[in-house]
Amino acid sequence: MTFTIFLLRIGLAFLLGALVGVERQYRQKSAGLKTNTLVSVGSAAFVLLSLTLTDTDGSGVYRGDATRVAGQIVTGIGFLGAGVIMKGGRTVIGLNTAATIWCSAAVGTLAGAGLWMQATTVAFAVLIAHIGLRPLNTWLSRRSFHGEEESSVYYYYFNIRCKEHVENHLRVLLLNTVKSDEHLQLRSLKSSEETNPAYTRIEAEILADGKHDADMERLAGLLTLEYGVTEVSWEVSEQRKGEE
Repeated sequence: MTFTIFLLRIGLAFLLGALVGVERQYRQKSAGLKTNTLVSVGSAAFVLLSLTLTDTDGSGVYRGDATRVAGQIVTGIGFLGAGVIMKGGRTVIGLNTAATIWCSAAVGTLAGAGLWMQATTVAFAVLIAHIGLRPLNTWLSRRSFHGEEESSVYYYYFNIRCKEHVENHLRVLLLNTVKSDEHLQLRSLKSSEETNPAYTRIEAEILADGKHDADMERLAGLLTLEYGVTEVSWEVSEQRKGEE
């Protein structure tokens, strides 16, 4: 295999992996631009290594079993995907991200094998699944969750006092927790100064379609255990659907 072919295939894996990663980075997922690009490039590199080693006479006729490396890539990506899956209460976070990493590995494997059209097709299929199916996924989730028209919505108000240097970490934690649950919506998230400049106060308003007191109490418990947090309180108000 010439270096030109190697470079072209690695370049394709890089571009397609980055294409998938841009969408993930825009959605602020844990595996974003760099992760998906590296997974794709790494998968392509392993396939190219396998093809190079099995092309014993340089003729382009592969005399070994190059598919064995591809099989090992699938296994290895499984461990990487497991690292981004987290469980919090009744909510499992990261399944979609893990599946995306798995698909990025497939894109890189196809690019490394020289299957240009197939690699491009898979990359765009991943993007269509994330962008095109997102409205349908949201609609189905709401339809299955809303139930009767007379159900209620709940407004949860969190008040957190913490050290100033952990403020950003707590804001991200709150944001990711809400984003991971289709039934919750973060309506506002703001910070205000304390009389002591070393501390700050975070206020969050979360809209829930249905009662989520137990989930909110678990979230309050997690926040309380975070380093630098000195106070966590929350309250809830109910509003019937259709009310102004």
